[in-house]
Amino acid sequence: MIQQFPAVDPIPLPAPVWLMKLLHIVTLALHFVAVEMLIGGLLLAIVFSLIRMPASMVVARAIARRLPVVMTFLINFGVPPLLFAQVLYGRALYTSSILIGVYWIAIILLLMLAYRSLYSFSALLDAGKAWMALPRGVLSFLIVGAIARILSSNMTLMLRPEAWRAMYQNSAAGLFLPAGDPTLTPRWLLMMVGGLAFGGLWMLYLASRSTFVEAEKKFLAGVGGAVAAVFGVAYLLAGIWALSVQPDAVKAGLVSHPLYHLFAYAEWGWVAGVALIVVLGLRGAITRKVAAACPWAAMAVALVTALSLVVFRDAVRDLTLLSKGFDVWDRVVVSNWGVIGLFLALFVGGLGVAGWLISVVARAKKTMESEA
Repeated sequence: MIQQFPAVDPIPLPAPVWLMKLLHIVTLALHFVAVEMLIGGLLLAIVFSLIRMPASMVVARAIARRLPVVMTFLINFGVPPLLFAQVLYGRALYTSSILIGVYWIAIILLLMLAYRSLYSFSALLDAGKAWMALPRGVLSFLIVGAIARILSSNMTLMLRPEAWRAMYQNSAAGLFLPAGDPTLTPRWLLMMVGGLAFGGLWMLYLASRSTFVEAEKKFLAGVGGAVAAVFGVAYLLAGIWALSVQPDAVKAGLVSHPLYHLFAYAEWGWVAGVALIVVLGLRGAITRKVAAACPWAAMAVALVTALSLVVFRDAVRDLTLLSKGFDVWDRVVVSNWGVIGLFLALFVGGLGVAGWLISVVARAKKTMESEA
């Protein structure tokens, strides 16, 4: 029998697998929140800039102005989970990354181009040049969607060792993306549709800000609520589709595996989170206003939904790899608790600094969005 995975690195892990998985899940959940905000916020800003109504133009500019900041958090929260994934799943992830090497390396250039286009999109909207801004916004969205597709392709290919040899024989230069996996498109679509659900939730949050006049708040609450409700349902359907196309071994493991059947309960946390997105959306769409607690509820729902999705996704990945001979828990561990303690202290401190920076922005002198 041909060995599908490269040999295990002889260097032992410096921390327990459970700790690395926990850090991976937490940081990936934060990354996913930023990803969904960027995808949904960018598409909504593009659409609102086309409507040419006073309230929609103000909202388009307000969202576009915040997108470069969201991109900053997206990138910074994206690096840690990728590093943890490389440590835990390196034998699979490094292989799949090499097989699509040209596209994988291109992500860096695509991110820089998307970043530049976001700034240009925002600046042109602020200057009142909506039609000139439109191509920049569309370009940004297409690039972000392409990056999401590449990432989904790699995270799917790492689960398919049976396809690696044929791909390498076809091209050793990393010129081709994988094809033929029934889970790839559902995984990608789940994130793209989820972006609009989170985008609507973000609008409900913005509706509570004092920097918008009453008409703009009603627009944010009404339209944002409708978007959250409609695409919350679509998000749920995309999730059902993504689960339905999983291999039988994964479905069986989610029910019977001693550990991963517990992880599978996160599915219900995700369903509950999506249901709350729909409920909050319907309330905003009907009343065209948000309650005082709505901003906090929106943030909590976004975090719970993303965290639940990441936990369930982790179970699906581990069970898929386990069915093909890769056990993520089967590693030699030599814990260096002094280094681990220092890392955790810096990690918590980093999150604290990020929270402090957000609070500084929130407490800054307010300028009405229509005048900014």
